[in-house]
Amino acid sequence: MPRGRFISLEGGEGVGKSTQGKRLAAALGARGIETLLTREPGGSEGAEAIRALLLSGAADRWTIRAEALLFAAARADHVTRTILPAVEAGTWVICDRFLDSSRAYQGVGNVLSDADIIALHGVGSDGLLPDRTLLLHLPLDESSERAGTRDGGEADRIGGRDAAFHRAVAAAFERFADAEPARFRRVDASGSIQDVSARLLAALADWLP
Repeated sequence: MPRGRFISLEGGEGVGKSTQGKRLAAALGARGIETLLTREPGGSEGAEAIRALLLSGAADRWTIRAEALLFAAARADHVTRTILPAVEAGTWVICDRFLDSSRAYQGVGNVLSDADIIALHGVGSDGLLPDRTLLLHLPLDESSERAGTRDGGEADRIGGRDAAFHRAVAAAFERFADAEPARFRRVDASGSIQDVSARLLAALADWLP
């Protein structure tokens, strides 16, 4: 059986990853492609338990080092129990966030280097990378407004960090895309939901039947 594809959706808060992940899975399914939509942190029983630890509580509940270790542990379980079995069975896996989110979010603040986070991923998940990463981007003021509407003023402990943090995260994603043009596709997340969905499909056109 041919191997499936592994696609990650990345970007800052409020760019529409969750909504577009559902729409992308449905569009691929309509083309006869078996898909699995999953998320990080989460996507397996163990990883979902770690998600609850990571996203609840005060902003300073975990140090950056502890946070990075928890994300790496969640990802290791997710990769082993969910992502790799599905891809090896021929399924296209769409993941709402993956390694690049850890690189962007835990790499802010000069506590951990990008190399540190990649090294953790090498140990936990054998260095697995998506076949393609779709980076959704919006101006920060627009994405912040969307995130605020989505969360109703009750952002989780990471999403609720200040604007300077989220600017640094957005800049990190852009650096990653510049460094790996073969893996990344930038997708404009402005406009209607339907327009963004069409752009995502266009970014996968070379793979589609």
